[in-house]
Amino acid sequence: MAVKIRLARLGAKKKPFYRIVAADSEAPRDGRFLEILGYYDPMKEPAVVKLHEDKVKTWLGRGARMSESARALLKKEGLLGADSSAN
Repeated sequence: MAVKIRLARLGAKKKPFYRIVAADSEAPRDGRFLEILGYYDPMKEPAVVKLHEDKVKTWLGRGARMSESARALLKKEGLLGADSSAN
């Protein structure tokens, strides 16, 4: 089972809100997940990102891959360094 750190969309039509989750790579985008790692609210000004850093580091240590959008958010929050491009 490959694990991915990715965004799961919540919120109403035209008002997106995202959870940052660790999920099985074969699970649907908004379907089953293993753990909630934080959230991202792009509708606020500036956009709000809240992360459980210890949970993110745990999943990365276990070999979880990241989606492009999750990688950008983690990099922006300072959880990833320049060496994270290999993941």
